[in-house]
Amino acid sequence: MKRSRIGDLPMRVIYRILAVGVAVIVAAVATVVGFVSSGSSDQPGEGKTGQIAAPSAAPPSPGSVSAEPSTSVSEQASTQASAASASPSDTTSATPSASASPSGGPSPSETAAPASVSDGFEPAPDRSAVIAALTDPRVPDLPRDKRLARLSGKAAKGKRRVQDERSGVSLVRLGKPWKVFGASPFATKQVLPKAKGAGHRAMVVSCPVPILVQRESKDTALLAARWTLNHHPKGGKITWTASQPIKNGWLLAYRVKYKLKGKARFSMAAVAVTEISGAKPAMLFATIPDTQRKYWRAINTAVSSLRVK
Repeated sequence: MKRSRIGDLPMRVIYRILAVGVAVIVAAVATVVGFVSSGSSDQPGEGKTGQIAAPSAAPPSPGSVSAEPSTSVSEQASTQASAASASPSDTTSATPSASASPSGGPSPSETAAPASVSDGFEPAPDRSAVIAALTDPRVPDLPRDKRLARLSGKAAKGKRRVQDERSGVSLVRLGKPWKVFGASPFATKQVLPKAKGAGHRAMVVSCPVPILVQRESKDTALLAARWTLNHHPKGGKITWTASQPIKNGWLLAYRVKYKLKGKARFSMAAVAVTEISGAKPAMLFATIPDTQRKYWRAINTAVSSLRVK
């Protein structure tokens, strides 16, 4: 048996090793050629050769309905789950509800976003909001017509007027110590200096009524008076002192009783609602705590000065 020059391996073994190496090289070359011929694009079907991309759906013929849903199954499931978990108020129409809020405050149906004098509106179709408001233990039934008496204190008349462009009305600019203050969220605002021991600041403000407008001015004024409890100390209750018609509207005067640090206190307040042609009624709201009772007469001055522009 012949031996190779490179070691002691027989020639036949060397030949076999060479044959296996050649076969491996041929297989590698064939793989590379196949890969190149299939196209180098990352997206199936973009190359001119190689694998063929899945055929796109043919355009639907006129009048046909595609079998492909517009949303995925997961999207549909999410939508159904959201609908199932929504509260009744989420699925009802946008028409305001007349029920009172559980907390005793004005319900969403009684409140409305501030409007300008040019905004149109439709009054509530019925008195359901008023009926709901009267179930609030803080709001008693309205008395029969009762005129506002002249309140105690010194008048704070002024020679100038405050113009409420949003509401379409004007009112007296009260003299010192009253001063015009930042109006937000109202349209105009006049205040007294802060008083020690008072639960809130005395103020006279005006704006379009921030509640659901009723067909009767008296009912609108009732809802507005209830709404003003938001601007008195917590736990306040109304006691009516006046309920009377005014030109193009209605006036309600009342005491708001509450407790501060365990002591019974109260404020004198009034709401005057005036109809504005083609727009929401204007509201004047005045409130003065008992610690500043010497200025209560300003309420008479303010409500009697209200004029439609």
